[in-house]
Amino acid sequence: MPKHLQTELFQLKREILQIAAMVESATDKALVALTDRQPDLAQEVIDNDYLINDTEVRIEEECLKIMALYQPVATDLRFVITVLKVNNDLERVGDLAVNIAERALYLGQREQLPFVVDLPGMIADVKVMLTGSLDALTNRDTTLARRIIAMDDLVDDANYKIYKAIQQEMFKDPSIMKRALHLLSSSRHLERIADLATNICEDVVYMVEGEVIRHQPEIFMDEA
Repeated sequence: MPKHLQTELFQLKREILQIAAMVESATDKALVALTDRQPDLAQEVIDNDYLINDTEVRIEEECLKIMALYQPVATDLRFVITVLKVNNDLERVGDLAVNIAERALYLGQREQLPFVVDLPGMIADVKVMLTGSLDALTNRDTTLARRIIAMDDLVDDANYKIYKAIQQEMFKDPSIMKRALHLLSSSRHLERIADLATNICEDVVYMVEGEVIRHQPEIFMDEA
């Protein structure tokens, strides 16, 4: 590998880990803002989103520059392609964190809803998936990646149960509808974060093993 390419790839790894840390922090803060009713923390997530967006653009430009100048092949090419895809997924997670923060901002400034759903349980699973996907990326750990992928159905089921529970509460008391819809949106955003964590794990498997495993759900539970 040419020395200049090696240096560029090392820097690219540092940058993708940087945006990963930024996105994970934003997501954690948004979820705390939602569960603990902290509007100020929600506003912080919203105000700082531009930092994630700027970093995402810089990483994309760096990936395109490396491919144009060095024309990497084999494992190096897979690494650059993976960074390009993961970078986009992380920016989307950041956007979802902002969406959750906006819901938290709305809900935190209004009377608490008169019912409880198992959002904390769903949040816990999503946090495990997001952190696990980033650990798998950092450590090139395909075993962990496959284990995280297998969790996606759990989050899908949790989202469905929360949807049904909130729907029933809105039928019983239409006056809570607007607040309940904000909570329902938060659940949907969480489910999308889990989907993106799954995408990241699929890309880790591609980067390490050169195997495309999208649309092959039957293999994950066997190997988890």
